[in-house]
Amino acid sequence: MRELSAATQRRLEAGELVARDFVWIGARRRTTGARAERGWWNDVGTIDAQIIDETNTVRTRTFVGQGDLGQIGAVPLVSGFVAQEVTVRLSMVSVAVEEAVREWDVRRAPILICRGFLDPNSHLMPEPAVRRFFGFVDNAEIDTPAEGQDGAVSLHCASLSQELLRSSTAKRSDADQRRRASGDRFYQHTAVVGDWEVEWGSEDNFTA
Repeated sequence: MRELSAATQRRLEAGELVARDFVWIGARRRTTGARAERGWWNDVGTIDAQIIDETNTVRTRTFVGQGDLGQIGAVPLVSGFVAQEVTVRLSMVSVAVEEAVREWDVRRAPILICRGFLDPNSHLMPEPAVRRFFGFVDNAEIDTPAEGQDGAVSLHCASLSQELLRSSTAKRSDADQRRRASGDRFYQHTAVVGDWEVEWGSEDNFTA
């Protein structure tokens, strides 16, 4: 979803608005399992911004700036069941980022990326930030820098379409089927039916 109103598009083309990115992540605390959420944006200060979330609902959330959010990789436009992949880089020296990757379990955590447009004079957004990407954190990588270089925390993310491409672990077995429905015995003879010898037309025919 990357739709802008005609008024916002005109203001953007006239140079009256600047683009800003917003990242929202929801994870779990390792010690308690309690939900932990945090938002960042690529500007200074803290802002309460309206965004369009993963359910297409307009919500107001708090996003922290101060350089915590670094580079966001290109979000590919795809069709069908192709999974999107994007990398979000966060500041390694941020206390908030340090807490998120050290004290929270961010793997498989939902992550939402939105883009909004800010009036630099009024510091207001003419409309909610639109959703660019929604998925989960596939892997979090801490890039420890060499002396004199900058480090970062990289969140490698995948869209929910990836789940549709994942192979099922279900087996065609009696035990697996009964875990789904205890009274379903459709596969009760699966393990031995290949060894059955049926003599058609005789009294030796097998009767289940």
